[in-house]
Amino acid sequence: MRRFSFYLLGAILLFTFFGDLFYTKSPYLLDRNAILLPPSLDHPFGTDRLGRDLLARVIEGGKNSLIIGVGSALIATLIGLIAGVSAGFFRGVVDRVFVIVVDLFLTFPTFFLLLALVSYIQASALVLIIVISFTGWMGTARMVRSESYGIARKPFIKILQIAQVPTSTIIFKYFAPLLAPIVLVGFTFGVGGAILAESGLSFLGLGVLPPEMSWGSILSEGKEVIDIAWWVSFFPGLMIFLVTLALMDLSDYLQKRLSRRERVI
Repeated sequence: MRRFSFYLLGAILLFTFFGDLFYTKSPYLLDRNAILLPPSLDHPFGTDRLGRDLLARVIEGGKNSLIIGVGSALIATLIGLIAGVSAGFFRGVVDRVFVIVVDLFLTFPTFFLLLALVSYIQASALVLIIVISFTGWMGTARMVRSESYGIARKPFIKILQIAQVPTSTIIFKYFAPLLAPIVLVGFTFGVGGAILAESGLSFLGLGVLPPEMSWGSILSEGKEVIDIAWWVSFFPGLMIFLVTLALMDLSDYLQKRLSRRERVI
């Protein structure tokens, strides 16, 4: 299953970022003679209610969805790494402030916090990346903090501190390699979560604005005609499902590998 998920994710990435080199129909072209056509040889994914080719739109929309997902996960993982290592390494006041800030963020359901922020800001890909990452760093930070506590108590770390090795050197040279697996797990979870968050916002009309598109916004457009044109919602929804499934499976595999490594240690 792990190998299948890896290949599936690679195929989706190639399809999204290079598919328009082979399938050259415009995702923006309106055709009044091709409104809500079902999947066919001419339109493999069918057309929407404005006569636009759905396969071309899924390819184009996937770029935004994946860029938002990966960008949000990168920023959220970086924030979580910095916050978690600081709390686990320095402890004391830094750790207490960390706990207060994380608890404050977790007081509000993440999706409702997203809704509140996006409601007052004109959405764009960059804005969504910032907002989603701002509300999605806590899980990684808590995992990194927990792991950092264990690393900070290891004898070689105490020896380095006694030898007055600079803190930055200890963190980057000795902490970072040991934290890499858990950070990678947090990143893969974060990508899937960010894609779902963006899709949810776009489904509610708070995501990327036309003429830009994403899988979530295409899915949202299809909900009004789902009883007569199932394909408009089905194909973008399928892409979201496949990407999330592959990422969750890879995350599960990484977690199992991490658990085995910890048992060996």
